[in-house]
Amino acid sequence: MHLIHGFHMEREQEIDELKTRARLYRHARTGAALLSLITEDENKVFGITFRTPPADATGVAHILEHSVLCGSRKYPVKEPFVELLKGSLNTFLNAFTYPDKTCYPVASQNLKDFYNLIDVYLDAVFYPRLTPHVFQQEGWHFEATDPDRPLKFKGVVYNEMKGAYSSPDQVLMEKSRQSLFPDHPYGVDSGGNPRHIPELTFERFKAFHERYYHPSNARLYFYGDDDPDERLRLANDYLKDFDAIHPDSEIPPQPRFAAPRRAVHSFMVGEDPDGAPRGMVTLNWLLSETTDARTNFALQILEYLLLGMPASPLRKALIDSGLGEDLAGEGLGRELREIYFSTGLKGIDPTEADRLETLVMETLSTLVSKGIDPLTVEAAVNTIEFRLRENNSGHYPRGLLLMLRSLTTWLYGGDPLALLAFEKPLSAIRTRLASGPGLFEEMIREFFLRNRHRTTLVFRPDPALRAALAAEETERLDRARSRMDPGEIRDLVENTRTLKRLQETPDPPEALATIPVLGLDDLDRKNKVLPMTRLRLEGIPLLFHDLFTNGIVYLDLGFNLHVLPQRLLPYAPLFGRALLEMGTQKEDFVALTQRISRKTGGITARTFTAPARDDPRGAAWLFLRAKAMQHRTADLVSILKDVLLSARLDDRERFRQILLEAKARAEERLVPSGHQLVALRLRAHFGEAHWAAEQMGGVSHLFFLRELVRTVEDRWKEVLSDLEEIRRRLVTRGAMMVNVTLPEADLSEFEARCQPLLEALPDETAAEIPWDGVAPARCEGMTLPSQVNYVGKGADLYALGYRFHGSARVITRYLRNAWLWDQVRVRGGAYGAFCLFDRHSGVITFVSYRDPNLMDTLRAFDRAAAFLEEAPLGREEITKAVIGAIGDLDAPMLPDAKGFASLARYLCGDTDSARQRMREEILAARDSHFREFADVLARVKDAGIVKVLGSPAAIQAVSADRPGWLETLRVL
Repeated sequence: MHLIHGFHMEREQEIDELKTRARLYRHARTGAALLSLITEDENKVFGITFRTPPADATGVAHILEHSVLCGSRKYPVKEPFVELLKGSLNTFLNAFTYPDKTCYPVASQNLKDFYNLIDVYLDAVFYPRLTPHVFQQEGWHFEATDPDRPLKFKGVVYNEMKGAYSSPDQVLMEKSRQSLFPDHPYGVDSGGNPRHIPELTFERFKAFHERYYHPSNARLYFYGDDDPDERLRLANDYLKDFDAIHPDSEIPPQPRFAAPRRAVHSFMVGEDPDGAPRGMVTLNWLLSETTDARTNFALQILEYLLLGMPASPLRKALIDSGLGEDLAGEGLGRELREIYFSTGLKGIDPTEADRLETLVMETLSTLVSKGIDPLTVEAAVNTIEFRLRENNSGHYPRGLLLMLRSLTTWLYGGDPLALLAFEKPLSAIRTRLASGPGLFEEMIREFFLRNRHRTTLVFRPDPALRAALAAEETERLDRARSRMDPGEIRDLVENTRTLKRLQETPDPPEALATIPVLGLDDLDRKNKVLPMTRLRLEGIPLLFHDLFTNGIVYLDLGFNLHVLPQRLLPYAPLFGRALLEMGTQKEDFVALTQRISRKTGGITARTFTAPARDDPRGAAWLFLRAKAMQHRTADLVSILKDVLLSARLDDRERFRQILLEAKARAEERLVPSGHQLVALRLRAHFGEAHWAAEQMGGVSHLFFLRELVRTVEDRWKEVLSDLEEIRRRLVTRGAMMVNVTLPEADLSEFEARCQPLLEALPDETAAEIPWDGVAPARCEGMTLPSQVNYVGKGADLYALGYRFHGSARVITRYLRNAWLWDQVRVRGGAYGAFCLFDRHSGVITFVSYRDPNLMDTLRAFDRAAAFLEEAPLGREEITKAVIGAIGDLDAPMLPDAKGFASLARYLCGDTDSARQRMREEILAARDSHFREFADVLARVKDAGIVKVLGSPAAIQAVSADRPGWLETLRVL
């Protein structure tokens, strides 16, 4: 058999729908599988994945994912991952732990950088430096700073998972899935349950790596425009030194239930001011193997049909029932061996679980007996097909999403190309639908009504749970300490000191020199310019972006929020949804949402706010973001015309449903996105645009939504009057702009299609109205039922005397990946920390994520200036930071993102010449810039404001120590 660098090719296939050639290889010596996708995409992706089924909830797979990136045979530094973060042009660099696999993907547009990333990752996974101290840092350890003081649990994953278990929605999804797999690796938490993580020993941790991190258990993946043969050589350089083994990592099927089951769990909540028991309930089904492509795609269509649209029949039945506030559950889970389905309600009285169960089963039975509306079927099929053809991966490399899609069949012995080559299974589904109705009705009957493998999960709110878990942790620590003799406690104190000493000791220069890096000569000196032409159509500004879009038109209709009175500003996100989800004079909201999904690739409402150059007011807009195949442009414009001119805003019940969903989603966001809310709250003190963003998306907006729920119940006419006033002020030519992305050859046809819409709008001049926003208290402690905190501090550097220089992008990136990573994550045990600088407003914000600390983190923020002043900044360190900053600047974007980014730059006054000057200043960064920045940063210690979102105990402890410093605000 012919070998190429140790591999033999098992298969080759053209995937026309992706314009890609696929080659599947097997490594002769070890049996490792390799999928090579050859395509004209410069954003190259590599990944190596191991099957890692857990036997318990100690989080061993998750801790190992962190730990293998903490030094290796060829790269003996403490954290090669961080060194790469500092100085790579990577477009993706991370790792994922799933319930049955661990993935290590990297991506870059630069070939030399791409090969560097591959080598570091392959050395990391096969030859990691797994020491007890690495395990303690990344997993868990007892921290003892003094023989006479209590012990603490510390560890990055330990605190990450405490944060995860503080998110009711995340725990609900985890428990819902586990309920379906009680006799299976999926029945335990691969990320780790904080109650069980301290049960993991270093010996079991090490043995897990030896068993599963082997080429015989590996799947390697390449994607992009690099040399296909070089891929094999790079892989073989590592694989050739291993012999084949049998890791016994197969994922078994879950034995089927004889009858449905029910489980009850509790989750952390604060005290509800209304006294209403707001829980969550899900119904969950185990469906089928993931490897059959036709069934897989048909289930994706069925999920969208049932839940994906505001008027989808199961979604509508759940929301119309009034039993809850918003949907709960994951929907279709299709990343594991067997596909499952989970749906239900949040904000529901848990005692109503039986009613919810009956409602869901009766709704599904009715769909089978009466048949599904053909327009709903058409809408679902069109939407899923559009998504597959557009292949829009958002901020992620396209190759990464294709890797994850291939793994959902490949990992379980299926065809890795089955879900990539989607034309054939989609054609089979369309052929079946053309032969007559009944496909999805039969699927509902088979997978839901006759399926006994079903669970009902009742999630009860427990205001005492957070305190109980804290007490349980304290009791475990006290019990552990009581079992130690004085010598063991002294050893523990010494181990804590040793760990801290190792964390504080810098890597020697010779070790750092092993990390492959680029040079400044490898960087482009010029920015990539996004095309933009300023036009006018019917007197309305039109920005046009001439880009290849693969037959899609991307259209953004913008409305200037500055024409609204200040009191109406918080309505803007709700108003945008109301236009699209409440129906029109011609169609109820069911027909309208069907039409949107049948004729377009989707229409969404989005607010956009940003400080602007030379404009103290900044930009504040509401956009309707729409996309469709170009031959559907007339349909798209017709829908937009109907919603803008004749949307029905007077349906109180429908608006109440939208409002309750928005409130539930804002509350859901508090724990997983607490750092973003803290940053919003901080920036609200510094400029109108930042203040407006917080009013429409921060804690202030959550309070507005809660109050609006009561107003809708008691004074609906006032709310309706506000909505009508917003439409009257916003939907005029004078308050509007158009942004379109498509090839120039299609522009004239687009303008002809769009003109009737613009002609029909009121031709009125919109006067901007001054706002006088009041910022919140300077220093706030915002409480919610959480086991972790989100700590923030910020200031306006321009007010402190700083004048922008492009080196600030280099310096703040360096602070994040050096000082904050080391102090807040490695030593403090938080999951992450950020340093963000807005060059238009001058605002710098320090924020931590899933942080067990509060004052220690603030002290780390305050010492950042001294770090910059004292850090031994060699040319190598600065070069790495420059490279990373250029990588951020050159992040790849898909066509829709390019069009919107160009629009955002226009609204902010961010010119190409200013961006080029910034690039040149980045490339010219010197140590003197770091020292100058340190001088102004030192003033943030006293001038900065503080925001903390976190546990009541942590905030109360600070308030007891410093009375009156933090104004306490209960958020949840």
